[in-house]
Amino acid sequence: MAVKKIKILFAAFLLLIPSKSAFAEFSGWHGFLEGAFGGVVSQNDPAKHSNYNMAEERLQLKTQYNFQGENLLSRWQGVFRFKGDFTVDEYFAGRTDFELREANLSFTPAQLMDVKVGRQVLTWGTGDYLFINDVFPKDYVSFYMGRDDEYLKKPSDALKISLYPDLVNFDFIVIPLFTPNTMPDGNRLSFFDSFQGGISGNDPQRYLVEPGQEAKNFEYAGRLYRNFGSTEAAIYLFRGFDQIARSYKNEAARQLYYERQDVYGASLRGEFLGGIGNVEGAYLRSPEDPRGDNRLIENSSVRFMAGYEKDLGNDLRVGFQYYYEQMLEYAAYKRSLLPQDIAYDEYKHIITQRITKLFKNQTVKVSLFNFYSPSNNDGYLRFSVEYALTDQWKITSGVNIPWGAEDYTDFGQMKKNKNIFVRLRYGF
Repeated sequence: MAVKKIKILFAAFLLLIPSKSAFAEFSGWHGFLEGAFGGVVSQNDPAKHSNYNMAEERLQLKTQYNFQGENLLSRWQGVFRFKGDFTVDEYFAGRTDFELREANLSFTPAQLMDVKVGRQVLTWGTGDYLFINDVFPKDYVSFYMGRDDEYLKKPSDALKISLYPDLVNFDFIVIPLFTPNTMPDGNRLSFFDSFQGGISGNDPQRYLVEPGQEAKNFEYAGRLYRNFGSTEAAIYLFRGFDQIARSYKNEAARQLYYERQDVYGASLRGEFLGGIGNVEGAYLRSPEDPRGDNRLIENSSVRFMAGYEKDLGNDLRVGFQYYYEQMLEYAAYKRSLLPQDIAYDEYKHIITQRITKLFKNQTVKVSLFNFYSPSNNDGYLRFSVEYALTDQWKITSGVNIPWGAEDYTDFGQMKKNKNIFVRLRYGF
């Protein structure tokens, strides 16, 4: 039945193409068909379905069109790129959906300038599953369920201009439509609901208020970067909104909102002790609560991380990271709390380890990634095995094991979402 639904979706897509000649104008269509299932292994999970959190079929199609002929876009080496996912979600009774992940036009109007406009995935920074200056939207529901890593990064509708003068390279991004992170909301994954004071699922009855779609709410991001030998240095600037609704707009009405946020950061990445090292830091300013004395609004903070990865030979690679976060104006924050409020720590520390090993002529990939926070006393273990059966067929299986002593910490609130997942993909 599920395969039949995918075939119907694919046939409907082909009907959108006016003719074979129009289809042939593109450089070729590629993508994959995938079926995925994730079974929950935790007890008393309050989410919509307590025994599984992923059951879906997915068809991804992607292509690009290189402009040719006597026109401006041809002279500017214009390229149109498309990527879209058709899904059948058995978790929600076979609900069908389409996600446009990429639909953008890129061109080079000058020798030292590139432009990309439209839907695109934006990313920068140096972290591995840890993000400081990468303030672009993420999908943490996909991350905790066991979807492919591609789906951790969400697309944005944006204009990106890149300049390449001799002294320093520059990226400037304008995002007119705010896109928040996709966070656990109780339907598919349970989470800590501050209004209920515990782990909630299915229908938490809280409301997330997004910024209005008007010019004053445009987001802006910039990056200056340059290589010094084998080391890349970068400076980052961002003015926009927190992608997670952490501040309270109206407690009585159970409203959370995405507060304004300014980010000023820098990073270094390059060769170090026979491997690759990186350091990155940022100051996240809260313009709406600069003194830190409003208990309803997130305080400003500083964040730092350092990482190292090395190839040990025999297709074995290891990596480590240390992450540090400090809430600023902490004394004012503590004074503002009410007796029933949770008092979050001033400092947060996270240590991560990644081990990747390839077997069987690199057709089998075994990956272990572990988060551990000694300050929060929580963590998250991700383990997967990927086997390329042929050039077209690939099967991936793994486990997601978040844990924690407290229900309100980052990983502790996810502890009822432990799952075992499997994905079978056919690429074409």
